[in-house]
Amino acid sequence: MTKFGEIALKQEVLRALEDLNFENLTPIQEKVIPHLLASDRDLIGLAQTGTGKTAAFSLPIIQQIDKASNNVQAIIICPTRELCIQIAEDIRKFVNYLEGVSVTPVYGGERIEKQIKALSKKPQILVGTPGRMLDLIKRRKIKVESVRWFVMDEADEILNMGFKEDLDAILENTPTDKQTLLFSATMARNIESIAKKYMNKPERITIKTVDTGANIDHQYYMVHAKDRYKALRRIADLNPGIYGIIFCRTKIETKAVADKLIQDKYSAEAIHGDLGRLRKDDIVLVLSYGGETDEIIRLIN
Repeated sequence: MTKFGEIALKQEVLRALEDLNFENLTPIQEKVIPHLLASDRDLIGLAQTGTGKTAAFSLPIIQQIDKASNNVQAIIICPTRELCIQIAEDIRKFVNYLEGVSVTPVYGGERIEKQIKALSKKPQILVGTPGRMLDLIKRRKIKVESVRWFVMDEADEILNMGFKEDLDAILENTPTDKQTLLFSATMARNIESIAKKYMNKPERITIKTVDTGANIDHQYYMVHAKDRYKALRRIADLNPGIYGIIFCRTKIETKAVADKLIQDKYSAEAIHGDLGRLRKDDIVLVLSYGGETDEIIRLIN
């Protein structure tokens, strides 16, 4: 197993990784990082979420960023604002001791004027969702002429969420000699189409997943709609130390279930499109999902 101290990263980056208790490379990092440090060949990485892809693609980019230039040198596209914020935060931690390298996230759901102001500080790395990234490019607030790396993270989800046209428009504006990196959990037909159209003989790296659910006990309860909340309370009462996630179909239903739990003295909070700041001691999260949950209550203990 390779350690981060054994690869050719700057001391400032290694110091930041040490602060984060990053010691051993994950399988995707072991294969991707050496490739990106040594080659400008395009790359397709197939690996599940949570395997360390952010460090795999961002650390080599950070290593090679031209700190003397204020141009946008790397664009990272991801499907959701939550992932966008997470990737940007991770990269900020990686460059904590590396002066002159900065990252800015751009995504929908936040005032565009605030993000335009952040862009005026000339970050070299941009992380964004497709719609907001394209909007800012069209407004000429993001100039892509100097982009050296173009990363598509969770590419299958980007396409599944209907962002293909936005992605096409962004890619068509970027330089042809950039290095394009595509990461996905699956290699579906639409991913193959993107790779064929925008990538040049990419290297392919596939990380086989290990079944991590073998020791998890799965249970479900079939109840009538009128009895769902009673069943939920019964399960929570039988497991006093429970940490749970409850999925609901709509924002209104999500808020209603969370409000009932709070009224009944359970620590809970709702997460939906009007997401606010969560309390750190929440033990039950009620999520708006959009799926069928009339008869099934699912909890994670």
